[in-house]
Amino acid sequence: MSTYTIINPTTETAVRDVALADIAQTDAIIMKAATAFETWRKVNPGDRARLLRKFAAIVDDHIEELAQLEVLNSGHTIGNARWEAGNVRDVLNYYSAAPERLFGRQIPVPNGIDVTFKEPLGVVGIIVPWNFPMPIAGWGFGPALAAGNTVVLKPAELTPLTAIRLGELALLAGIPEGVFNVIPGKGSIVGERFVTNPIVRKVVFTGSTTVGKQIMRGSADQVKRVTLELGGKSANIIFANADIEKAAAGAPGAVFDNAGQDCCARSRILVERSVYEKFMSHFESAVKKFRVEDPSLDSAEMGPLISAGQLARVKEYVPDNSEVAFQGSKPEGPGYWFAPTVLTPKDESDRAYREEIFGPVVSVLPFEDEADAIRIANNSEYGLSGSIWSRDIGQAVRVSRAVEAGNLSVNSNSSVRYWTPFGGYKQSGLGRELGPDALDSFTETKNVFFDTQA
Repeated sequence: MSTYTIINPTTETAVRDVALADIAQTDAIIMKAATAFETWRKVNPGDRARLLRKFAAIVDDHIEELAQLEVLNSGHTIGNARWEAGNVRDVLNYYSAAPERLFGRQIPVPNGIDVTFKEPLGVVGIIVPWNFPMPIAGWGFGPALAAGNTVVLKPAELTPLTAIRLGELALLAGIPEGVFNVIPGKGSIVGERFVTNPIVRKVVFTGSTTVGKQIMRGSADQVKRVTLELGGKSANIIFANADIEKAAAGAPGAVFDNAGQDCCARSRILVERSVYEKFMSHFESAVKKFRVEDPSLDSAEMGPLISAGQLARVKEYVPDNSEVAFQGSKPEGPGYWFAPTVLTPKDESDRAYREEIFGPVVSVLPFEDEADAIRIANNSEYGLSGSIWSRDIGQAVRVSRAVEAGNLSVNSNSSVRYWTPFGGYKQSGLGRELGPDALDSFTETKNVFFDTQA
């Protein structure tokens, strides 16, 4: 059996070794989930709801443990990690209301009664990225379990520890054996088996667009359902009539949170030319104040990058001849640290401006007018999130309708609420997670006609 050594990104020291599943072990766990499905789908809605609420309560009892584990494994700030563990609890609580509300419909027809049923798919494979291991796992397994499916979940090799612990907490909460399974392993083995094993009826993947395309192609052979949440290069659009100081104060957190390792990061800032210098002055002050430090400190706003490999990748986007406007600070010594960096590229063809860096690097470009802002924002293969800053409500509505992105905020940088839909346009993804409609992607609609004339 192969193993993977978990490295603390803050100290570059080994944490522990985690066993990685091979194909045979993966198939055995998938079969276990398939067997459990036959009983889990029949658990009455009230009992399934109570089990999910118990799972949420157990997670709540272990918030601090889970958060400290994420700081150790992922280098997340302790404040973020506590929120992330709390998000798992909240998603479970939210979807615990679903089993008793998986409503079908009665559709008027002649000579009978026509009704629809929402039925579970079966075994759902969930592939979780390393940037937000806890919440993204919960976004998948919460609604999947609520709809009556069983789950096999593959955490990223780099960050499996909180997923493993959540699997243990599920059993502690009374979730039956085999219903929620965590399988650490390589994407090329475990993740690929989710795609090729016909017992797995759906794959939920969050990660790079390149891998997402591979999963989509592989799933086509079995017409297997997929939900894909992929890359992003989101625009933060700031008009001259906006509260410039507020927009500038919020911009660092919008891109440097989680060291920029966020597909929703507003890594392109578009500023109306007439207020460009004013914005940059306030933005520089905010970046210089942004606290990059030991993520275990309550005051930390940004920790290290996840790995030496990711650090090397980010550095490639900021060569010595880069148009660097200014940078923030970073600790010296061990750890995969990269200072928050603000670039001012000459035009939209710049590589750092166009490509998803997944690090604390942002590009700032001026625009001329509303039409120019929309054109620049949409000049991307991605369309996940973004922000619009304007005091003109008509303008805010026009631009929010025109920008090709799945999740937009006006006069804020908020992307995610567990009770509202989340997902992308274009190459940022396929399908929607969270919110009231997520259950649709974890169920089949069955139509039944009853002939009352017989």
